[in-house]
Amino acid sequence: MDELDLKILALVQDDARQTAERISDLIGLSPTAIQKRLKKLRDSKIIQKEIAVLDPGKLGQTMTAVVEVSLERENLSVLDAFKKRMRNAPQVQQCYYTTGEADFILVVVVKDIKAYETFTHEYFFGTPEISKFKTSIVMDRVKVSLNVDIQK
Repeated sequence: MDELDLKILALVQDDARQTAERISDLIGLSPTAIQKRLKKLRDSKIIQKEIAVLDPGKLGQTMTAVVEVSLERENLSVLDAFKKRMRNAPQVQQCYYTTGEADFILVVVVKDIKAYETFTHEYFFGTPEISKFKTSIVMDRVKVSLNVDIQK
């Protein structure tokens, strides 16, 4: 990966809908060369996914919770089962397996506190592998991003 690839990545992570022609104008490579580089970046999984970022509030999902989850026991089957459940939970935007006091940190987006209660009942209560969870409710979405700092 060279400096031109990094420039392309910086542009597409900011707006994945930019055309090869637009990127070409900005960095001085031909559109064909841009398309080839983008294909290589996608094929190598440096670009993992191109998505639309939605405003949850405008879709009625007005509550975000950051949740710390501790498991009762840490063995591979328990970890894998929990990871699978979180991957399949539509309310979970992000799930991180972490060091420290909690085993997992989740970002959960739901309609309201009642929807969050329903989520906790479905995914936490009655699950013997979960020893505890701690919830912090987000008051303001100060910065929400998946951008990676691209060093040049």
